[in-house]
Amino acid sequence: MSKLTELLNELCPGGVEYVAAGEIAQIGTGRSDRKDAIEGGEFPFFVRSETVMRHSEYEYDETAIVIPGEGGVGEIFHYVSGKYALHQRAYRVSFTTDAIDTRFAFYHFQANFKRFIERVAVTATVKSIRKPMLTKFPIPVPPLEVQQEIVRVLDAFTDLEQSLVSELELRKKQFDSVRRSVISDSQAAEKKVLRLREAESEGIVTLGRGKVISKKDIAANPGDYPVYSSSGAGNGEFGRYGNYMFDDERISWSVDGGGRLFYRPAHRYSVTNVSGWMTVNISDLQVKYLYYVLLSQWENESFDYTRKAHPSVIREVYAFSIPTIEIQDEVVSKLDSLESLIQSIEQEISLRRKQYEFYRNELLSFASKED
Repeated sequence: MSKLTELLNELCPGGVEYVAAGEIAQIGTGRSDRKDAIEGGEFPFFVRSETVMRHSEYEYDETAIVIPGEGGVGEIFHYVSGKYALHQRAYRVSFTTDAIDTRFAFYHFQANFKRFIERVAVTATVKSIRKPMLTKFPIPVPPLEVQQEIVRVLDAFTDLEQSLVSELELRKKQFDSVRRSVISDSQAAEKKVLRLREAESEGIVTLGRGKVISKKDIAANPGDYPVYSSSGAGNGEFGRYGNYMFDDERISWSVDGGGRLFYRPAHRYSVTNVSGWMTVNISDLQVKYLYYVLLSQWENESFDYTRKAHPSVIREVYAFSIPTIEIQDEVVSKLDSLESLIQSIEQEISLRRKQYEFYRNELLSFASKED
C-alpha cells in the first residue's frame, strides 16, 4: 500500500482525470440468444444474467468486461480474456486505448457502477442496464503504473478468497462423504427400525407445525428472538420477534421449501406455520444425531409445492434406529468437528470479502482534477 501512496503522490499530485466510458471503449451487446447455448460448447457464453453458459462459436476474441443486462443489476461483472460469445442483452466494454488496464476498469466497475446508476436512474428501482448508463459511466485514468499496482493488490485479495472458496468446497464434500458413511454404519448396527409414525406412537418423538407469524406481526412486536420459516438457504431466519415459542433443542424443517431440515440448538425462537418442528422425548436419543440421520434420508427425497413435507407425509417417509448413546456421541462429535471447520472457513471468507471491498473502494476513490 505504501508503494501505491508513493506513486499517487509522485504521479497524480493534482488528482486524476475522469473520462466517460463511451469515449475510450467500444460498448455493445452480442448477437446470440439463450437458445444458442449448447452443453459442452467450446466457448464461454455470457447471457443476460449472472449465468455463464457454453456456445459452439465465438463472437469476440479480446480482453473485455462483460456485464449482464438483467439480474443483479450493477453487481455482476465478468472479466474475460480470450474467445467468447455474448447474449443480445449482455454488454461488452472493450477499451480502445492503451491508457486503461482492463482489469483496473473491471475493479472500478465493481466498486462504483451500482452507485452511479442508482444516482442517474429515473426510477428508484433499476431492473435492467441500458447502453447510455454504460457510455456515461466515468472512469478514472491514472498512470498505468498506478492502475497496475491497484490491480496487483486487489488480485492478491481475490486469489486469497478463491483459495478459501476452493477449500470450503473440498471440506463440504468431505463432510457429506463422512456423514453418509458414519450414519450408514451407525444405523446398520441396530436391527430395529422405526418409522417416524411409530416413533411418535411410542412417545420417542413429537411432531408439530409452527404458527402464523407475518412480517406485519414482527413489525408490530419487534424483538431479539429469531423467527424461522420455510427456506432453502441460510438458517431459515425470517425476522426477529418480541415473543418466542420455544427455548429447547429441536429439529425443524421447511414444509413448503423442499422439506429442508434444520438443527435448532436450545435458544429462544419461533417457527412459522410453513415449518414443522420435532422434539425428542427420551434420554438415549440425541436430537443432533437424529437430525443427521434424517438429513441423510432427506437428500434422497423430493419435496416441492405439489408434494409438501407436511408432518403427515414425513411420518411415513423417514425411519431410523437408535444405536447406543456411545455410538451417537461418536458420530455427532466427528460431524460437529467437520462442521465447525466449515463454519470457520465461511467466517474467514466473509471477513476477507469485507476487507477486500473496503480496500477496493478506498483504492478506487480518486480525487478528480476538476476538484
